[in-house]
Amino acid sequence: MEDIKVLSVGGSIVAPDTVDIDFIKRFKNAVMEYLNQDLSRKLVFVVGGGGPARSYQKAYREIVEHHDTDSQDWIGIMATRLNGELLRGVFAEECPDPVVTNPTLVKSFHGRILVAAGWKPGFSTDNDSVLLAENIGADTVINLSNIKKVYSADPKLDPGAVPLDIISWADMRKLVGDKWVPGVNVPFDPVATKRASELKLKVITAAGNDIENMKKILVESNFEGTTIGPE
Repeated sequence: MEDIKVLSVGGSIVAPDTVDIDFIKRFKNAVMEYLNQDLSRKLVFVVGGGGPARSYQKAYREIVEHHDTDSQDWIGIMATRLNGELLRGVFAEECPDPVVTNPTLVKSFHGRILVAAGWKPGFSTDNDSVLLAENIGADTVINLSNIKKVYSADPKLDPGAVPLDIISWADMRKLVGDKWVPGVNVPFDPVATKRASELKLKVITAAGNDIENMKKILVESNFEGTTIGPE
């Protein structure tokens, strides 16, 4: 039986400003070590836009006085696809399929790795990760970003906010709401949160640039992060 996990790889760790070559090399080594320990293991990467997305979106806003949300979203989506093509090239021997740009069409894949990127305006890569997990039968999404843990509230607004090791989907929905707003600063997209809750998925949020911690998450060892799951 295949063991498939979905990794939402934040663009902020792949390309914080420009491509972080050292991180990608360490990420590749850790991934291949994990896969080679058990040939039934497979991974799906959903990659964000990072620095290139922010840079090009900023340029668009400065050039176009009456800018629109869809155009800005498409610019960000194209940055995710650029990062996706980079990861696919890095893992080419294990990833024969093209970069996925519509998560609703994927039911299975060849090779041991599949790379996906942004889909369309109004849908974050968090949501794409949940849709892919649903379609391919994965029960775990690992959300790797620049956030170590989910907090009980926004720590920038609430000095009493504390980091959480575990949070239920019910409490997570109270925390992030149910409506997606582009650029909103939440640990997991509200629309993705709602669907993951309905599917009873397990989502683990952790700092993506901590490779040793990521390795522990993959084998479900003693890791640092927040586990979001059914009650």
